[in-house]
Amino acid sequence: MSSKPGEQMPSSKDAKPLPAHVAIIMDGNGRWARKRLLSRVRGHERGTETVRTIVKASREIGIRYLTLYAFSTENWQRPKAEVTALMALLKNFLKSEKQEMIDQNIRLNTIGDTRKLPDGVRKILDQTLTATAGNTGLTLTLALSYGGRTELVNMVQEIAGAVSRGETDVNAISESLIAAALDTRGIPDPDIMIRTSGEMRISNFLLWQLAYTELFFTDTLWPDFSRGEFEQILQAYQNRDRRYGKVSER
Repeated sequence: MSSKPGEQMPSSKDAKPLPAHVAIIMDGNGRWARKRLLSRVRGHERGTETVRTIVKASREIGIRYLTLYAFSTENWQRPKAEVTALMALLKNFLKSEKQEMIDQNIRLNTIGDTRKLPDGVRKILDQTLTATAGNTGLTLTLALSYGGRTELVNMVQEIAGAVSRGETDVNAISESLIAAALDTRGIPDPDIMIRTSGEMRISNFLLWQLAYTELFFTDTLWPDFSRGEFEQILQAYQNRDRRYGKVSER
């Protein structure tokens, strides 16, 4: 059963709290379009509408962090026309949602090498990041030109540099030090990772951060992913037993 806007979802007596951080691999735009004899670009356009739906739902339900895999390092290898269209959609999304994020207390964040984005996209992205920096509600992180292995390489280089300069002792390297050198520094690891479209892999997404994340895979294509299904997954999460290698207390 869906909750009313602005209300948290109902939970059973023994259910655990809602996740603080939800990460999503938004997959299936192309297949959604192909099934309807439409262009892949139209699929991406419809997928953008789903982004708005899930961001709104997350804010209203009370999710603190939402991370969306929007554009991977591998996506640069797609046909030029598709990449250009994706960049245009990103630019339009940032323009259209900037005021909404300000009004709804949503802080925009990014991970990945955004220096590779076109100048026009980077400009509106920087403007939106600055305009929402002081917001204290939902933190919406867009993974843009992001790859988990690249993130780990960058982390190793950063820590190795600190060691070589004498700023850090090699014996002081810890999980917390590594986490502080990742793109997601300051953000808790995801409690849930959802992937749409039936694919059952993590595709170079948050390789360090997903170590103890609960994984949910759905056959639903991203443009068809609804608030109702999102809430059903959150409710299923509430009834999972997260042991982190320990013995269950149940």
